[in-house]
Amino acid sequence: MYGTAGSIKLNPVTPDTLTVQTNLPSPGWWKGISPDKITGGFEFCLAANIAHRAGLGKLKVANASFDALAAGQTDGFDIAMAQVSITPERKKVVQFSEPYYDSNVSVLVKKGSDVSAENIQSKTIGVALGTTAVTFAQEKLKPGTPARVFQETDAMVTGVASGQIDAAIQDTAIMLGFASGSGGAMEVVGQYKTGEQYGAIYPKGSANASAMDEAIAAMGKDGTLEKLSASWLGPTLGGDPAKVPVFEVP
Repeated sequence: MYGTAGSIKLNPVTPDTLTVQTNLPSPGWWKGISPDKITGGFEFCLAANIAHRAGLGKLKVANASFDALAAGQTDGFDIAMAQVSITPERKKVVQFSEPYYDSNVSVLVKKGSDVSAENIQSKTIGVALGTTAVTFAQEKLKPGTPARVFQETDAMVTGVASGQIDAAIQDTAIMLGFASGSGGAMEVVGQYKTGEQYGAIYPKGSANASAMDEAIAAMGKDGTLEKLSASWLGPTLGGDPAKVPVFEVP
């Protein structure tokens, strides 16, 4: 853990416990596929460091659908982290933290696919419900056949592997994680610069928001976020997101 225990004060929903919601699986961000078996990951460790700085003895992880999280439809938590991009639309329904990660969206395909920046509009594209990729595909890519919307990210990735779709569009760091875990069956061939940032979600009107914002900002300044990225994202993703080729929007 990094930072000083007890440097912030929280009033969690469960005594001596920080309850954090997320959407699993999420390679690199949460190491493990079920809440009771998480052993690491960027966002898990970020939450653990918040708990440490609050002097809390326990961290409880709860799984939820991404769409429900991003729409503010869950409760019974102190903080939620699931690589949620901060957008004006989402700010209307959820309360975001300080940003903790910069992100673009990328293109995941089967290894050896001919999908390119030039022909992607003619391909069958998949996006996950509730993600910013849905709007990006509809308003920016504008494929000839409307993008297929999957309920969850892992179902969308399975769609690529099985040939149901030609390409999946979602955040670069997330897609790199799935490509790395595919045993060479899939790869990320390009990314689009969107200027997105991830933020944690707090319950509306959370009395703990300012204290947790303070902790996140401190982790950015003292190098903790950089250390977590180096420890969890680089090795798990099998590549540097910054080195993925940039596609121009058609």
